Amino acid sequence: MTAFTELTEAWRARKRGRGREKLGGLARREARWGLVFLAPWILGFLIFYLLPMGTSLFFSFTDFDLANPSEMQFVGLLNYTRLFTDPQAHKSLLITLRFMIFAAPIGLAWPLLTAVLLNAKNLWAKRLFRTLYFLPSIIPVVSVAYIWQGFLNTQTGWLNRALEAVGIPGPEWLTSPAWIYHALILAGLWGVGDSMLRTLAGLQSVPTEYYEAARVDGANQLHTFWNVTIPMISPMVFYNLVLLVIGLFQYFILAWILGGPQSNPAEATLFYNVYFYKQTFVYSNMGYGATLAWVLFAMAMTVTIVLFGTQKYWVYYSGGNNDV
Repeated sequence: MTAFTELTEAWRARKRGRGREKLGGLARREARWGLVFLAPWILGFLIFYLLPMGTSLFFSFTDFDLANPSEMQFVGLLNYTRLFTDPQAHKSLLITLRFMIFAAPIGLAWPLLTAVLLNAKNLWAKRLFRTLYFLPSIIPVVSVAYIWQGFLNTQTGWLNRALEAVGIPGPEWLTSPAWIYHALILAGLWGVGDSMLRTLAGLQSVPTEYYEAARVDGANQLHTFWNVTIPMISPMVFYNLVLLVIGLFQYFILAWILGGPQSNPAEATLFYNVYFYKQTFVYSNMGYGATLAWVLFAMAMTVTIVLFGTQKYWVYYSGGNNDV
């Protein structure tokens, strides 16, 4: 029994008034030590998570301005009213949702496809290719943005030069509203090595007996993949989907660097988080920025809850608990 479990039982026993009867001296000491070891995490959560969240929630009901903090006044729901009538906020949310619908299926399918390829039996130098594919995911996102800014440059970028070498005119990746989302997705796919690695681990955990049974039943590779592999790795696919959706709600760095402060081209990169950043740190509207942040949190939480509600229809848990 862990110290955390002992601590929980001690608290419950004391609440019922029978703490001394339930726990002996050794158990009480273990519970106290458990609390000691949990204290850094608890303090970190309270100081760096709960306190800032509570403060930002309070700021969302004020007109707090970073430039004039002493003039802060309580304004009630005025910031939320402004948000629901702000056309720029609506535009940024639509851009984010449109990009999410476009990028989420690709961002979910690409790591799965590469994991399947890197798990192939006849692939030469598997470890080398896995390492090479994973490495970009550990590069800081800011560095990734500047790398792709040069790679996709219309005049001097390597990609356009390669296309022109075979007679294909290179598109304006970063200056055309029709191509900027393709550029963002390309840059994003370069760094999905962590999702690939998780999916690869899921593929390698599928029992070989299932594949042998499918082979005996006469199933071809496509049927085996769809009816055996996909159900068995569906928990990992679900996990990647949740992280992907939350990450797309928080999409910021690539859009800010590649689109610039003006959200070029033609405000096509004015994502919700970019608009939040401008309001909060460029225009110093901390109160309104806190409101934007809490509405974003509510939207992301709602979508996550919906996803968890749908998993019982398509996520298979081999332990038999499919009602999580």
